[in-house]
Amino acid sequence: MPHDHTRKPTLLSRIVRRIILAIWYIRGWKIDSPLPKHLKKFVIAGAPHTTNWDFVFFTGATHEEGIRPNFMGKHTLFQGIMKNFMLDMGGIPVDRRKSANATEQVAAEFAARDALALVIACEGTRKTDGKWKSGFYHIARAANVPIVPAFADNVRKIISFGPPMIPTGNYGEDLLKIAEWFRSKLPDYERFKVLEQQARDIIAGKNDV
Repeated sequence: MPHDHTRKPTLLSRIVRRIILAIWYIRGWKIDSPLPKHLKKFVIAGAPHTTNWDFVFFTGATHEEGIRPNFMGKHTLFQGIMKNFMLDMGGIPVDRRKSANATEQVAAEFAARDALALVIACEGTRKTDGKWKSGFYHIARAANVPIVPAFADNVRKIISFGPPMIPTGNYGEDLLKIAEWFRSKLPDYERFKVLEQQARDIIAGKNDV
């Protein structure tokens, strides 16, 4: 369901975006390392996912970089009066009742669009110890688009974007490269240590998640 750029965005979506961007600027967030400018289609693998404010931070950061972030949502959220609002906010509906799985549906969205920046949390929620969630990787591989790791530092109020990486299919090795980049930003952070160790376990055949 590609966004209809001929339709004026809903009033609610315009108000919400303005509020989000006001929060970004008022709280003094900055971009530490920018996105590569040549990218049109890519998956932003964000970490750590420790707060519900992550959406605000990444919306502000991507606005600064001149792109509109997209996210996946259950198809039932895109019905009735909420449909256009969700689409305007960057939502991509995923219908788990269809024969095509979520990865295939989102890969089809990448194929149908000239530009798409999909933001996905690449590790567990704030209630977990931060292990990998594999969806971001499988979507990027199916869509043949690069993964851009993104780090949100809530203390220093900065967003850092890492180097883009095309998934090779060597899952463990690819995850290790991403984990090592995250640890380069915050070496002693326990959740990033978990990501790196899990990647090493996958390479060693101890874990295939």
